[in-house]
This record gives sequence, C-alpha cells and structure tokens, in this order.
Amino acid sequence: MDGPVPELTEHAAACAARLRDADRVLLASHIDADGLTSAGIASTALERAGIPFETVFCRQLDEAAVADIAATDYDTVLFTDFGSGQLDIIADHEAAGDFHPVIADHHQPAEGVETDHHLNPLRFGLNGASELSGAGASYVLARALEPDAGDNRDLAALAVVGAVGDMQDTNGELRGANAGIVDEGVEVGVVEEGTDLRIYGRQTRALPKLLQYATDVRIPGISNNEAGAIEFLTELDVPCRDDDGEWKRWVDLTGDERQTLASALMRRAIASGVPASRIDDLVGTTYVLSREREGTELRDVSEFSTLLNATARYDRADVGLAVCLGERDAALDRARRLLRNHRKNLSNGLQWVKEHGVRVEDNLQWFDAGDEIRETIVGIVAGMAVGTDATRNGIPVLAFAEKEDGEVKVSSRGSYVMVRDGLDLSAVMREASRAVGGDGGGHDVAAGATIPKGEVEAFIAEADRIVGEQLAENAD
Repeated sequence: MDGPVPELTEHAAACAARLRDADRVLLASHIDADGLTSAGIASTALERAGIPFETVFCRQLDEAAVADIAATDYDTVLFTDFGSGQLDIIADHEAAGDFHPVIADHHQPAEGVETDHHLNPLRFGLNGASELSGAGASYVLARALEPDAGDNRDLAALAVVGAVGDMQDTNGELRGANAGIVDEGVEVGVVEEGTDLRIYGRQTRALPKLLQYATDVRIPGISNNEAGAIEFLTELDVPCRDDDGEWKRWVDLTGDERQTLASALMRRAIASGVPASRIDDLVGTTYVLSREREGTELRDVSEFSTLLNATARYDRADVGLAVCLGERDAALDRARRLLRNHRKNLSNGLQWVKEHGVRVEDNLQWFDAGDEIRETIVGIVAGMAVGTDATRNGIPVLAFAEKEDGEVKVSSRGSYVMVRDGLDLSAVMREASRAVGGDGGGHDVAAGATIPKGEVEAFIAEADRIVGEQLAENAD
C-alpha cells in the first residue's frame, strides 16, 4: 500500500510473514462496526492466502478473554481492532509460550511493553482515532498478505465502512491514511467519493423521515418535526412523491432536484438562525460503495456501519460477519430485523437520558443507566446525548451500565475540541479503572472500561481527578 508512512507497510509485511508461517490462525476481533469490518477484511485475506483460520469475537479483551484464547490449541492469534491496550496481558501469555500474537489495532497501546508483530498507526506517527481505524490496520495487513495479483484492494470498501463506523469522518471527511485507502478503493471501483448532503439515511429513508431525523444540524421547524418536514417538502418545486403517491428517497431524486432541495434547506437554516459553521456541515464529502445495490443500507457507508452495529452488539456477530463477507440473503434479512430493534433501543436509551438527566462533577458529567440500557450500546447512547439539551457542553460524558456477569461497563465520550485542550479518555479509562480493580482503554476522544460492581463512585472520583489534571496541564 502506498502511503505517507512507509514504516507502517514495512511492519505489515513482517506481520504478514508471521501469519504465512503459521499452520493455522485464530482470528479474534471486537464486536462493533470497526471490529466486524476488521474481521471481514482479515478473514477474506487469510482465506485468499490459503491460511486456515477460525474466527471468534469478544465484547472486551480482558484477562479472562485472553486466558480463554490461550486455552485453545492455536499457536498464532491475530487480534483485530483490539489487543494494543492489552499488550501487557498478551505479552505475558506470549512469554509463557501459549501463543504468538499478531495485532492489527489502532487503540492506545499499554505502556512499557511491546511485541514483535504489533501493527498500530500510533507507533508510526498516525492518529489512531482519526487517521486509521482498526479496519484500516487490518487492510494494511491484508495488502501485505497479497502483494501481487489482486492485492486485496477491493477490501478498501470494508475499511472505509469501518473508519466511518468508528466516527473517523467527524470533521467532514476521512483523512490521513484513511484517505489513502479511499483513493485505492476508488481506483479499483469499489468506493465512490463525492460531495452531497451529509444527512444519515440518503439511501433508505423517505424524504420526510430523512429531514425529520436529521438532527446533527438542527433546523427549527424541520428537525424532530414530521409535519414541519412535510410542509417544507410540499412547498418546493421538486416532485417529492412518485407516481403512486409514495414519498421518494434522496437517492430517487435527480441531481438538479437534490441541488434545489439542499439549497432550500440551507436557506431555511439561515433564516432560522442556525450558525454559519453548522450550516456548512449540511453538505460535505460522502462515500458510497459502488458495487452495492442503490437504495439499500449497504450502498452508503454510514448506513452500512449502523447495520453492522445492530448485529454483534446483540450477540449476532456471525450475522454481521456474513454480511461483510458478501452474503445478501438470509444474513442481510436478519441484520435488517436486528437494525429495527437497535434503532428502537437507541431511541429509548436517549429518551431515558433526557428524562433522568446527568450528574455533573467538576470536570465531567455522567449517568448510570443500570440495566435500563444494554451495556453494548450505552456508549452509542452517550455519544448521541453529547450536544443535546440532556448534557452540558465542554466536558466529557461517562455512561455506566450493568453487565450480565455483575460487573459494570463504563463508556466515555468527548470531543476533538476537548482533546485539543488536553483530554485523553484512553488514559482516564485505563488509570481510573485499574485504580478500582478493573481495566480499560481506547481513544483520546472515546474510550471504555469494565469495573467491579460497587466501585462506581470511587471510579468517578478518580476519573474526575485525572480529567482535571489533564486539562490543567494543558492550560499551563
């Protein structure tokens, strides 16, 4: 893979060589959209390289999960979209001769320990939260596994889905090594990059629902207002219904019709007092998958990533992986049913936060959902709550939810503005959780942890202290 960091691709070649030397490989991956696409990329590359493998998924890679992996009879384990934050645990098992690890991850590595085959953009001057995702790291490894005919560039499609699913396009487009992956996907005809309305649901939602649920940029009288959205559409000189009277989708409109609607939407935003900086967010860089059928969730990378999140987070990683591997019948139907349930749960979760509110400390805010919000989606709900009336601007949000095993899941969300001010949630989650007998990690802008039941208050106090120290240090 061509790119700005030759050392990254050189190290990928060494990791690929280790995999080729293995008799068989255990592929272990995370359960979110980035983890599923990472597994899809890695499993396809391993199959094409003729390397026997088996795939397992973990909600969290902790000591118990690594011990379970070590108990298998695989001498080589490929970790995708996690492993860096658990290098100390993995290194102990490597030293004991339990397995040889190969890691393709982008999270903050554990300090003071290293292993030979650790592919992480942070080791090569790239930001793992914004320039290369777990799927991107897996893609770099896949390219190294097949450097000749075919060279796995078609897997760029899944890498882009993983990056967008990991919110690495927060600033409007994919950057860094992600942009290089986009370019390669465009070259082989699996990705299309363009400029369009940046509203979720352009492929599948009827126009009134598209505008009603477009809350990233809130337009008074349209956002969260079905009647207002319909009134806005009926006043346009655009045929928004088909011959049968059904509402069209964005994808059904011609280029000129889209331009007319987008221009009218921006004028309404200006007239409603929406700040210019937010209005600019309405239109931007978009990515679609050229080989997927138009009008489906798989055509738009944002909708694809949401579909994947609706599978493994509900214990059906097998369904998400099957979709990543190209199955479009029973697996896709099942994924769509899971997606409907996922959307309902997210809506209910956000409503719960709005009704119960958050508690505000000196340097952070938090809510404890108990068993009211599923622990696999509480982080998504926390991210959705940021910037709404339910939370306070300028400080990170921590969310707690009970796990089935009696422990407590912690998810944290910040913003890139906070990160520029010194926030590093990866360090916060890791240090605060270990102080109370748990473990955690992630990115500077979003991270998670697991802690023992009964330690929530102690954890909050420690996390609040660490966040305060981070922001004070940067202020100096």
